[in-house]
Amino acid sequence: MADAFVSFAVKKLSDFLRDQVSLRTNLREEVEWLIKELHIIKSYLGDAEQKQSGDHRVQQWLFEINSIANDAVAILETYSFEAGKGVSHLKACPCICRKEKKFYNVLEEIQSLKQRIIDISCKRETYGITNINYNAGEGPSNQDVVEKLLDELLRAEARPSVISICGRGGLGKTTLARNLYINPNIVNSFHMRAWICAPEKNTVDVLKNIIKSIQSCSKEILDWLERMTERDLEIYLRALLKKRKYLVVVDDLWHTEAWESLEKAFRDGKKGSRVIITTRMKDIAERADEGFVHYLRYLSQEESWDLFCRKQLDVQAMVPKMERLARDMVETCGGLPLTIVVLSGLLSHKRGLDEWKKVKDHLCKNIIEDECTESLKILSLSYNDLSTALKQCFLYFGIFPKGQVVEAENIIWLWMAEGFIPRGEERMEDVAEGFLNELKRRSLVQVVDTFWEKVEVCSVHDLLRYLAIQKALEVNFFDIYDPRNHSISSSCIRHGIHSQEKRYLSLDLSNLKLKSIMFFNLGFRNMSHINFSSVFQHVYVLYMDTIDGTLPDSIGSLYHLKFLRLTGVIHDLPSSIGSLKNLQILCVKCNFKQFCQLPPETADLINLRYLAVPYSEPLNRIRKLTSLQSLKGVSCDQWKDVDPVDLVNLQELSMISITKSYSLNNISNLKNLSTLKLLCYADESFPSLEFLNSCHNLKKLLLEGRIEKLPLFPNSITMLTLVDSKLMEDPMFILGMLPNLRNLCLFRAYQGKEIICSDNSFSQLKFLSLDCLWNLERWNLATSAMPLIKALRIDRCLKLNQILERMKDVEPLPIEEKLNALKLFNHI
Repeated sequence: MADAFVSFAVKKLSDFLRDQVSLRTNLREEVEWLIKELHIIKSYLGDAEQKQSGDHRVQQWLFEINSIANDAVAILETYSFEAGKGVSHLKACPCICRKEKKFYNVLEEIQSLKQRIIDISCKRETYGITNINYNAGEGPSNQDVVEKLLDELLRAEARPSVISICGRGGLGKTTLARNLYINPNIVNSFHMRAWICAPEKNTVDVLKNIIKSIQSCSKEILDWLERMTERDLEIYLRALLKKRKYLVVVDDLWHTEAWESLEKAFRDGKKGSRVIITTRMKDIAERADEGFVHYLRYLSQEESWDLFCRKQLDVQAMVPKMERLARDMVETCGGLPLTIVVLSGLLSHKRGLDEWKKVKDHLCKNIIEDECTESLKILSLSYNDLSTALKQCFLYFGIFPKGQVVEAENIIWLWMAEGFIPRGEERMEDVAEGFLNELKRRSLVQVVDTFWEKVEVCSVHDLLRYLAIQKALEVNFFDIYDPRNHSISSSCIRHGIHSQEKRYLSLDLSNLKLKSIMFFNLGFRNMSHINFSSVFQHVYVLYMDTIDGTLPDSIGSLYHLKFLRLTGVIHDLPSSIGSLKNLQILCVKCNFKQFCQLPPETADLINLRYLAVPYSEPLNRIRKLTSLQSLKGVSCDQWKDVDPVDLVNLQELSMISITKSYSLNNISNLKNLSTLKLLCYADESFPSLEFLNSCHNLKKLLLEGRIEKLPLFPNSITMLTLVDSKLMEDPMFILGMLPNLRNLCLFRAYQGKEIICSDNSFSQLKFLSLDCLWNLERWNLATSAMPLIKALRIDRCLKLNQILERMKDVEPLPIEEKLNALKLFNHI
């Protein structure tokens, strides 16, 4: 928690310097010194928090840091108030500013703080606390670098300017750019933002992707873009950006020609517009006209070791001989964070000195001077340590386009359809989720987003994707179509097509026994020319993104098909789809919030496990889909006449367009339902929700829409999200009684002024998010409430000051201890 307090203090001190333009020089210098020292302290907090459980002195050291950070904010808050500057920005979180002081000599107070900081710096050395301020696999997490780049991005310029982030693959270029891109100050300053992953060779695709990212493209515009030359695209993009303030990130740019083309389009933006480039090529970084270049550095030997230890599952089990081996292996990583965390993940699954010796022996064979080759060697070692099933699962990430994030649910479905997940007593979905978590623990997969304590979106680093592609080609696992050579391996049973799908389909594919075909980011306008029965007849997986139109009837001839995903403008599916008796996953994602019409024959898909389609007409005989485990996109109109008694395997239901006139009571007949998401139409209210109390196996619940009366919920609920509920009565009494509730999110859910958390309420709650509770003024929190709370997020609550003041006023000491266990996020 010390990290949260120090980060908060640094931000508020920086805001103070920015706002106090006429500040005396000596006071400004003192505040700048405080900011610098707090930055330095922040880099040691990770190590201190690891050591505090076994060392009371370190606990006291962290407590003193919290106190210094709090007092620094309080001093300048009081100064601003007494100086007549009005309500200070520093009052964003008064719960951590405990001291109420009258007017005083601010310089004397800061001198006192300086002495305290010098004292704790001496103690830090005595206690052996080291700097481990690096994110796993993401390069140095240098706050000074972030602040410097933010200053470059936010300062006023007469013309658009470029920031280049340059360094080797695996140093953290993309991560640094992403952290800047999502920074709240950046989001608020640039209302037009675009993130583009640059293809290695095709400048035209870069221009098209930027255009698609900054404007909604109708079918006509998409057709028009396909016909444009590179010069036409430059002119069109320049016109779009003219007189508008924008931020465009071009990730992993390889060729100067691509930048020369882009540069022409970026000339006429509004004052303050910015472009961020990440590249491994020094000449590209330095070529940007009037730009700023930041070079990422390698980790030092000690920084590398600290990062390795952070990723170890059990550092205490590392005996001296193992440590010597590990230090030698870490040195071979050459200071590259990605290889260090992958190596650490590998050794975390090796037990004992002999196992570690084997890993070192592999690394020491045929030492190669080339840095990139040596890095891939370490990554390959981690790949080789995987089981056969995990190898297949990892390789599958390589077939996706570079830089594309992958929905966890989607990759799990694909693994199941491909047969990578063994059948047994445990549900295949749970086994697949375990595989994904194992790849995450080994740092082979990066988590992009989570929801309800599960991975929602993930990705792989470019170097790991390159490794996956190379390993896949070695075993004919998959190949990616190369439009330049108009070729693809005839030996591989899986094909990925990232561009020029029409040229790919002109190849003679009739004699290939393809198992999977995946089209990405494409532009199918008419699929009538595709002969599914001859080209795709053996296919298990068909992935088509993006298409426009209707599938031909020949889709019904794909008898082996298990996975079908369509994205784009899909008006309806042909009746022949009912012939796909082996289909397990059917997912249709329509653009522009459109609906897709499902034929009645869909009910003949007896092996269908997942149906995720926003369909427009009632699906008759849906009760025949007895294998169905997840149903998403169904609207209230389609559900109202369903008798779900035969849907005995349905565990997840997502329903949209709910209105007050319909009854949802038949949902209670779904005896195995564990996840339920209900979304009202527009500003409609829910009908009675009393049926929820009869859903005894329900664990995860999301309700989006006006709730006139909060129902009683089943005791089984562990995750609850309420959105736009507009409740007038305090919901905390009912919610606080739920004995298993671990995760609670309230977003525009309550319009009252006070919430009360009584004694012994929320006994299992670990995460609480309050967002956009505009009227909230008081929060009465009993001492024994929320004993296990670990994270509290409060966003966009306009009267946040009053909320937190009330928290402080109730039993100050216990509440203070409770707050020290909270992870506080800055409000927007």
